[in-house]
Amino acid sequence: MVTEIGVELADGRLLHAYDTGGDGPVIYWHHGTPNIGEPPAPLLGGGVRWISHSRPGYGASTPSPGRSVASVAADAAAVADALGVTSFAVMGHSGGGPHALACAAQLPGRVTAVVGISGPAPYEPFTAAGLDWYTGMADGSAESLRAARAGREAKERQLAAATGEEDIGFRPADWEALRSDWAWLDSVVAPALLMGPAGLIDDELAMAGDWSFDPATITCPVLLMHGEADGMVPAAHSAWLAGHIPGAQARLLPDEGHITVLRHASAALDWLHARP
Repeated sequence: MVTEIGVELADGRLLHAYDTGGDGPVIYWHHGTPNIGEPPAPLLGGGVRWISHSRPGYGASTPSPGRSVASVAADAAAVADALGVTSFAVMGHSGGGPHALACAAQLPGRVTAVVGISGPAPYEPFTAAGLDWYTGMADGSAESLRAARAGREAKERQLAAATGEEDIGFRPADWEALRSDWAWLDSVVAPALLMGPAGLIDDELAMAGDWSFDPATITCPVLLMHGEADGMVPAAHSAWLAGHIPGAQARLLPDEGHITVLRHASAALDWLHARP
C-alpha cells in the first residue's frame, strides 16, 4: 500500500510525497519526464521501502520556476526527514537519472548508493569533452532539448507546436512494453500534466542547463544502466557519466531501448542489495 502525504517546505512550497512503508532498505525513486512521483509499481515488493515525491510543477507539487537539477537534493532530504528516514539509496529513470545523481553528490553519507537508468549526461561538460550531446538522439527528442537550451520562451513555443507525432526515439519494443509489463508508466503521465506543463518545462530547462553540481564529486557506489538501442537518450550519455564519476559502473545493454531497459531493473535492485 502506498501512502501519500504533503510535505511543506521552509519556503512555503508543498511537495506531494509517497511512501510504501515497511522496515526494509529504503530506495528513493526519482521519476521520469513527465511523470508524477508514484513509486514504480512493477518493482514494488521484496521487502524494499520505496519513498519518492513529485518534482515541483508535477501533480500537486508547487511549481518552482528556474529550479536546477541540484535543487532536488534539499527537497528529497526534507521528504526523508518528514518520513523519519535517515539514509537511503536512490534510483532514477530517464529525467530522474540526473536528479538521483544530484542527491548522491549533495547528500554524502546519507545516500548509500545510486542507480541511474536511461538518464542524460550534463550538457556543458559533455560537449566540452568533444562529444555531441545529440548524436544518436531521435529528431523529436533533440528538437525538444534544443528548444530548452534556447530558454523558456523557445521551449514553450516548441511545446505548443508539438503534434504528438514526433519521433521521440522509442523502438517498437518500447511501445509494446508500455502496453504490457511497463504499462504502469502510462498511468503516471496524465496526472503529471493535469495542472499544465510547468513541471515538464522546468525539468527540461534544468536538464539542458547548468546542473549546479559536479557528478565527479559523487563518492558512493554508482550503477548506470542504459539500452544501446535507446533513441531518446543515447547510451553514450551513461558511458560518459561512468567515465567521469569515480568508480562508477556502466551496464550498456544491447538491443534495449529507453523503456525495455527497465526489464533489467530487478538486476539493479540485486546490485543495490549487495551494497554494504
